[in-house]
Amino acid sequence: MRKLDTNTVIFLIVSDLAITLLALFTAIQARYWLHFGVQLTWEEVAQPWTIYVLVALIWGVTFVMAQVYDARRTARALDEAQVITWAVAVACLVFAGVLYLTFREVPRRLFFYFVVGDLVMLVGFRVALRAALRYAGRRDPLPRRVLIVGAGRLGRRVAEGVRAQGARGLILVGCVDSEVGWLSPDNPAAPLLGTIQSAPSLVKQHAVDEVICALPMRDHRVIESLVVALEDQPVRVRIVPDFLDLAMSRTTIEDFNGLPLVGLRDPAIDGFDRVVKRVFDLVISAITLLVTWPIMLVIAVAIKLDSPGPAVFVQARIGENGQPFRMFKFRSMVLDAEQLAPTVAGEDDNGVLVHKVPDDPRVTRLGRIIRRMSLDELPQLFNVLRGEMSLVGPRPELPRLVERYETWQRRRFAVPPGMTGWWQINGRSDHLMHLHTEDDLYYIQNYSPLLDLQILWRTVGIVLRGRGAF
Repeated sequence: MRKLDTNTVIFLIVSDLAITLLALFTAIQARYWLHFGVQLTWEEVAQPWTIYVLVALIWGVTFVMAQVYDARRTARALDEAQVITWAVAVACLVFAGVLYLTFREVPRRLFFYFVVGDLVMLVGFRVALRAALRYAGRRDPLPRRVLIVGAGRLGRRVAEGVRAQGARGLILVGCVDSEVGWLSPDNPAAPLLGTIQSAPSLVKQHAVDEVICALPMRDHRVIESLVVALEDQPVRVRIVPDFLDLAMSRTTIEDFNGLPLVGLRDPAIDGFDRVVKRVFDLVISAITLLVTWPIMLVIAVAIKLDSPGPAVFVQARIGENGQPFRMFKFRSMVLDAEQLAPTVAGEDDNGVLVHKVPDDPRVTRLGRIIRRMSLDELPQLFNVLRGEMSLVGPRPELPRLVERYETWQRRRFAVPPGMTGWWQINGRSDHLMHLHTEDDLYYIQNYSPLLDLQILWRTVGIVLRGRGAF
């Protein structure tokens, strides 16, 4: 929600460019003075001023396009380091391509020194800047006090979002609503501070930085009056549209002859990101199949010997855009497991559906082993090759569970389902997927190739430990 002020953005841009040019200068000196490899003369190492201009242009444009200066993507130190790393990688690829077409005599070791030095210096500068701000008594990120207008269903969801963003500096002051007579002061949305008419005075009293309107669409006149009433106060006003339940997690806005068109069913991952994700899926899944096919053959034979029935289990699941598909898994249960499902599934004391239990009697002896090591999911690589699944994404859900979904939970179908995902690395079966759709929504909202790599890396550790698998 928070954006950096203009002066801060200008300072960061100038600092990043200065550090990058300093890294280039240092790399030139290092290539000349460090006696590794072939010794070059100064004339062979020194670079013209046009190289510095080229680097400044490439890094400046790339960093802006990579949203390095978007506080919503760099609120945490780790997030900022990831964004900078990605931006430096893209800038270096562009720079290498330009050098190939122009200054091909630039030493390769000089280029390596520059890339490594630039990344280390940029990340180190941001870490030092954060430490200096904390030492000076300034919280990072800057706190922003939020007042919610509306205490209904939409208001409660906004309140949950504000609380979830607490680490990023958001502080929930409370809420106001027109129907205060029907609400208790301890309502689940936030502390009820008064009526909508009292919002301007509450903004002053509580030093509110941001007002979020979460009212039904029929109250647009109320919102309009509130915006006018807050006109003379230095506070941001935002609106959460009431058609949120119909929208996918990433809406798009485009100009249509002067009118804003809001896309509600556009793919959450589209364009170049979609191409990158698909190519990555094809390459990694094909390589994995080539490496693991002997293991898969042994597992298939062992399943046939352990219990009667086919080695591969085919089950209907719900994928992207709610489309059903046939998912492949190694069979880890007895042959008639589907018919025995009602004996295991049920509801807990709160009426929540539970369909997986640690000591499921339907699981075979070998099934417990391959489940613990997640080997039963290897056949899903064929689903990835077919384009029905991705390596990383929300888990493909059972149709009978989808029938019990609330409207907002269906947003998890905005992207292809995955063999692993944010849900799996945060609990697996200990963290029932149909009860924690917010994990999938987090992934959809924050998707990037770097996040996919992070999830895959953490999945390796989770699988080796066998945590939460049953």
